Amino acid sequence: MPGSSGIGAVTRSTLRQQIADALRDEVVSGRLKPGQALTVKEIAEQYGVSATPVREALVDLSAQGLLEADQHRGFRVPQHSAQDLRAMLEARCLVTEGIFRNLAERTDLDASAVPRMVAALVVVRRRGEEAQRAALAGDLTVLVGYDLRFWRELSAVFGNPYLGDFLHRLRTQTWVCTVQHLRDATDLRGRLWAGHTDLVDALARLDTKAAHEIVKSYNRHAMQLVDLLPQDGRGTAQDGRGSAQHPPGTAQGTPKAPQGGPGAASDGPATAPGGPAAAPGGPAAAPGGP
Repeated sequence: MPGSSGIGAVTRSTLRQQIADALRDEVVSGRLKPGQALTVKEIAEQYGVSATPVREALVDLSAQGLLEADQHRGFRVPQHSAQDLRAMLEARCLVTEGIFRNLAERTDLDASAVPRMVAALVVVRRRGEEAQRAALAGDLTVLVGYDLRFWRELSAVFGNPYLGDFLHRLRTQTWVCTVQHLRDATDLRGRLWAGHTDLVDALARLDTKAAHEIVKSYNRHAMQLVDLLPQDGRGTAQDGRGSAQHPPGTAQGTPKAPQGGPGAASDGPATAPGGPAAAPGGPAAAPGGP
């Protein structure tokens, strides 16, 4: 029947993306612990789907640096050191500094595009307000989702789309690493960066130099954080290989399927439905998140 194979391909591709999105949320939120192993069979049974879209989703996440392929054993959540976090933040700082420095030096902003840009920033600012509220409350679990969406949408307004995609991937990896180191904090209130709305307001005024200064402050804030972490810290693994505290198949070691199953995409700002009740944390002396 004409077109039937195409429909099947779309369905499989959709499942692949939805499973990848759900697992990405679990990794970024810290619900899947450093060193935790994932198998195709286990995830397929959890979501009630065939092995093919699960395998493809796991390969996609491995290519994005969110999982490690463990030869003959499936996949594993990477375990990051403080040095890894520093390297990620340095890379992110270089990219964001370059984007906003170039923006501050531009003299060719099209006046006709300003109303459209300002309208887009209204939506971005709402995302920033939610991120700022979560940061001030020290709610790392909520902050991660809003912060990622804030920067991605802001990049879409001002940035090069290729740089925006690269930066989003780097931010996601950075948050995975950050949550691993901050999940044990007892109180992060007032210690997480919360300049989202200030940045949007500066851009809405076309004050690109002020925006650049805010971004430089944001980057300094992130680097101050990593300076306070133990330089050989790697999370809460039980052994040198980073075995998770909760092995796959236990209540806390198995990723939860999003509400509605793989057929319902999760596009909410926070982590996947069924995420951890308690926010991951970090050292009480930390001045803020990335």
